[in-house]
Amino acid sequence: MDDNVTRAAAALMDEHGSKAKFHSLAPAFGIADLDAAYAVQRDYVRRQQQSRQVGAVGYKVGLTSPRMQAMCGIDRPIAGVVLADRVHSSGVRLKAADYGRLGLEFEIAVRMGRDFRPAAGPVELSHVAEAIDAVCPAIEVVDDRGCDYKTLDVFSLVADNSWNAGIVLGEFRPAWPDLASIEGIISITGDAVDRGSGRDVLGHPFQSVTWLAGHLALAGGGLRAGDIVMTGNMVTTKFPAPPADCRFEVAGLGSIALSIEG
Repeated sequence: MDDNVTRAAAALMDEHGSKAKFHSLAPAFGIADLDAAYAVQRDYVRRQQQSRQVGAVGYKVGLTSPRMQAMCGIDRPIAGVVLADRVHSSGVRLKAADYGRLGLEFEIAVRMGRDFRPAAGPVELSHVAEAIDAVCPAIEVVDDRGCDYKTLDVFSLVADNSWNAGIVLGEFRPAWPDLASIEGIISITGDAVDRGSGRDVLGHPFQSVTWLAGHLALAGGGLRAGDIVMTGNMVTTKFPAPPADCRFEVAGLGSIALSIEG
């Protein structure tokens, strides 16, 4: 393994341990393309798994809406890995002090009903949809460690496991309405603060899964039965000041809630 990859992954472990402010890793470690960034991510995730003795349960796809791409100044989707000890149920209480800076993203999660490894050629949304057995409203917990978004680069973001710090899942449903037309409403401490629709996520949340399947196939991988995929934020990341009660309600799918303490 490239020495720059291992050094960058080790630096990420140290920086998360000390809650150091996020900064660009690309110049210091020669991360000059996405292949190198994902190589760092793989080693960083491996180190987290080894440190915490946990496995992976699925993936997050980020930067899937125009609003999120504009917020981050990055014009492409990105992927990260979700680890088992960071999967929460609706109603969880999170401590802001456990993160560098805790953010919330409001999404549709899907669960794979069977393995999906695309054949050669473009991945078709219809084929992906046939492999999905359930969907639910979900909130991704991200830790941007106080990033200055004016200086954010895609390589450093990807290397840092695309900032995934956990997920909160609602009740999975085996049947669902048209996900392109559904509306999600975000409320914080009783006030509606934003809303978005399924079509804001690459036109349809399953397009995120389609993109992810193609991304994994480039490295010879694929999705497995039981994998959870977070399809991307309908709106923009929220940073509620504690104490806060947060609720995400999706028409036709139900609602999900969490609380943030200091």
